[in-house]
Amino acid sequence: MPRCSALLTLIVLLSGCRSTPESTTETISLEQASPLAREGKTPSSDGVQIAYSVEGEGDLAVLLIHGWSCDRTYWRTQIEPLAASYRVVTIDLAGHGDSGRDRLHWTLPAFGEDIRAVADELDIERAILVGHSMGAPAALEAAALMGDRILGVVAVDALHDVAAKADPEQFQAIIESYETDFVGTCNQFVRSMFLDTADPELVETTSQGMCGAPADIATALMSQFGDYDQAAVMAKVKTSIRAINSAAYPTNVVGNREISPNFEAEIIEGVGHFPMLVVPQELNRRLLATLADLGG
Repeated sequence: MPRCSALLTLIVLLSGCRSTPESTTETISLEQASPLAREGKTPSSDGVQIAYSVEGEGDLAVLLIHGWSCDRTYWRTQIEPLAASYRVVTIDLAGHGDSGRDRLHWTLPAFGEDIRAVADELDIERAILVGHSMGAPAALEAAALMGDRILGVVAVDALHDVAAKADPEQFQAIIESYETDFVGTCNQFVRSMFLDTADPELVETTSQGMCGAPADIATALMSQFGDYDQAAVMAKVKTSIRAINSAAYPTNVVGNREISPNFEAEIIEGVGHFPMLVVPQELNRRLLATLADLGG
């Protein structure tokens, strides 16, 4: 696979690339989970069934949106702490987890429709969208659709530099790697998202889970990242946009603010692309403070 460059800068924005040493020891097992109180499914705008879970009560809802080839269980250690104050909704985007896979075109705008469909099904009128990795631009797509219903968008290790562009030749080489050897390419990619001292069992379990995703859907999604214009959709979102990002990859705050004056970022040191798995307590602390600020 080609080295990280402008191409992998874009991939980081949507799904992740990490390789510097990690110094944290706060890890969890993917088997640890908060109980999910209520579950359901609802059709998206194209009829694909979207699975979701709800815990907690409250006028303000927090919708947690996973990244590429993940699912709503990746938020399991956030649900209970957030549900003490908010109505917490976790979503499986189409093609992931328990949601339907019968979509014709795999795009980020379609994921925005998935998020809106769940919010409509649950009669949510006030929400904050929290998206990890690819889930952040999906959240921006939903926020552009939902207008004043969205009080803010929170990116978790995403939206590092929304104006970054991919080198077309390098990007095509990566897509061909996925088409030729999805599991091998995916395993290399997922492992690069963790820093060197991450729990090996966590790295292995995460790699197995993500690389066990439907190869055709995952590759189709990866293919559309090359032409996706994050800056354009961010410019449509008028609400506050916050990022809680890893220090392993620089966040272009100044550049992002040229697109959205409401963009702010805070940085977590010593963690890779999955702070919800590696430093859940630290992420929860920061999320709760950000949600309280955005929710007034």
